[in-house]
Amino acid sequence: MTERMKLLMTQEPTDNMTEIMQTLEQYGFSTAFCTKDGEEVINRIQSERPDVVIMDLFMTHIDSIGVMRAIRKQKPDKLPMFVVYSSFDSPVLEREVMSAGATYFVLKPFNLSDLAENIVRLSKRQRQRSKGGIRQIGYDSNSLELKVTEILHQIGVPAHIKGYHYLRDSIILSIEKPEIINAVTKQLYPTVAKKYETTSSRVERAIRHAIEVAWDRGDVEVLNSYFGYTIQGSRGKPTNSEFIAMISDKLRLQMKNAG
Repeated sequence: MTERMKLLMTQEPTDNMTEIMQTLEQYGFSTAFCTKDGEEVINRIQSERPDVVIMDLFMTHIDSIGVMRAIRKQKPDKLPMFVVYSSFDSPVLEREVMSAGATYFVLKPFNLSDLAENIVRLSKRQRQRSKGGIRQIGYDSNSLELKVTEILHQIGVPAHIKGYHYLRDSIILSIEKPEIINAVTKQLYPTVAKKYETTSSRVERAIRHAIEVAWDRGDVEVLNSYFGYTIQGSRGKPTNSEFIAMISDKLRLQMKNAG
C-alpha cells in the first residue's frame, strides 16, 4: 500500500473540516489542520515534518513568507512543498511568495479537488526531476528551476495560472535539449502535455494566455531587457516559441559563463 503524503493546512475550526479531509484523502493525503498562526505553523512543520503545507498568505505573528524563510534557514533534511493561497491578487506579493520558496500560489476561492490534483502532479514532477540526475552547466536541476521561476516572476507571469507551469517546464526542456525549440508542436508541447496529463493544444493555449497576461501586467523595463526588439518595434507580443527560445538562450548563456 502506498504511504499517504502528510499535509498540513491552515484552517480555522469549521463545519466542513470533515469534508476537506475526505476530499484530500481521495488524492492520497493524510491531513492535519493548524490555526492561521505563523509561529504555530513553524512548530508543526518541525514536529510533524509534513510533505505539503497549504497556508494563508497573511497569518498572525508571522506571514507565509516569514514561515518559509524560517524553515529554509533551519536547513532541514526535507523541505515540504509550500502552497500559499490568498484572496488578494498582487503581482508584487506573488513574486515575493514564490521567491521565498512556494511551489504554488493560488487565489481564493479555489476548487479543492483541482488544487489537490495539481499538488499531486507537481510532487510527481519534482520526484521525477530529482531521480533524473540531469546535469547542467553551472546550475544543478534545482537551481535551474529556481532561476527560471525567478525570471518568470520578474517578467510578470502569474504563478496561479496553468500556463506558468507549462512555460517553466518548456524553458527548462529547451535548455536541456536546445534542438526541441525547432519542434515545438511535435515534441515540446506533447512532452509538457504528457507530464500534466493534458493535450498539446491546451498547453499551447495556456502558454499563449500566460504571455498575454505578462504583457498586460508585467514590468516594462524587465520585458524590454528580454524582448526589447518586440516592445520597441511593431511586431507585438512574441510567439510562444520566440518567448521560450529567448529566455532559454539567455539562461544557457549565463550557464556557460558560470561554467
